[in-house]
Amino acid sequence: MKAKIHVTLKNGVLDPQGKAVGHALRALGFDEFGEVRQGKYIEIDINDMTEDAARHYAEAMCDKLLANTVIENFDVEIEP
Repeated sequence: MKAKIHVTLKNGVLDPQGKAVGHALRALGFDEFGEVRQGKYIEIDINDMTEDAARHYAEAMCDKLLANTVIENFDVEIEP
């Protein structure tokens, strides 16, 4: 199984990397967009578990290490 994890900043949290990317895009002539927010994408292969167990396992990884749950949200997708 594969866990696909998206980690993003919560609404209201400043995103200096997103702002820098937005400024760079505008400097390159791309003007037709609004706010830019940057996050993380992580893929983890999980061995020999049911889909529900793999989801709980991946969520525990996020809670303990992969996401700072004070300022970040995460979403876990499990693929067989």
